Amino acid sequence: MPEAEVIIGIDPGYADAGFGVISVSGAGDVCLEYGSIRTPADQPPAKRLKHLHDRLAGLIAKYQPRRVALEKLFFSKNVKTGLQVAEARGVILLCFEEHGVACREFSPAEVKTAVSGYGGADKKQMQQMVKTLLGLKAVPKPDDAADALALALALAHTKDLGRTAKI
Repeated sequence: MPEAEVIIGIDPGYADAGFGVISVSGAGDVCLEYGSIRTPADQPPAKRLKHLHDRLAGLIAKYQPRRVALEKLFFSKNVKTGLQVAEARGVILLCFEEHGVACREFSPAEVKTAVSGYGGADKKQMQQMVKTLLGLKAVPKPDDAADALALALALAHTKDLGRTAKI
């Protein structure tokens, strides 16, 4: 049986970035860890982004993934929030590149389709699918962590048609 592969999913955020780590093998998918990386609100932007980078680098060092899944940026009505999330995504992408980890980006609809079979699934349906697919006792909290686990599952179960690329 082939060795298990570790995949990390990241739901990017500036104040709070969700992460989910799964192990994928022929025996099934297993959740290794999930949570959120909260940046200190009382810190200047550069220190908050460094905190995000350092925590993510720690996850990469701990789990040694070959691939990661990242949610694509969508534009919000709040320009300030959108810019902050874009900055966080830049730091996240840089961290993956520094550690030689291949990244695949997914739109929310792609994640929903890969995990639930329906691109219009709502948040509650997605959370229940993550719980079921990973055999968890409860829906992962916070919501950003559940979204990150869904991203990792989407990468694990989406055919790679040459779109997973090293950045």
